Amino acid sequence: MNSLKIILKYLLVFFFVAAGVNHFVNPDFYIRIMPPYLPWHRELVYLSGVFEIVFGLLVLVPRYLRMAGWGLIVVLIAVYPANIHMALNSHLYPDVPVAFHYIRLPLQFVFIAWVWWVCMSKK
Repeated sequence: MNSLKIILKYLLVFFFVAAGVNHFVNPDFYIRIMPPYLPWHRELVYLSGVFEIVFGLLVLVPRYLRMAGWGLIVVLIAVYPANIHMALNSHLYPDVPVAFHYIRLPLQFVFIAWVWWVCMSKK
């Protein structure tokens, strides 16, 4: 594994574990961005936090690397409706710059590519 991939692997772990922990430290932020059509906002926020932490840490275990990658990709897809909801309803979040809402949408695909490269690619 080349040095860039190793660095990006550890950054990926840090990013997801930190994001997952933040779901427990600051759940109200995530609850606020949940689309109203989804039930159990608090529970889903905590569940996504657990999955981010668990799959993030599993990236460090070679035997579970692919499973961790797929798990993180599923989580990124699962939280995408909240990003869309936030972008379409930016007026509900005056404390967050409008540009952030729209940058977040394509950035999710960058994260998916990052996870894929670290966890699935042979390079």
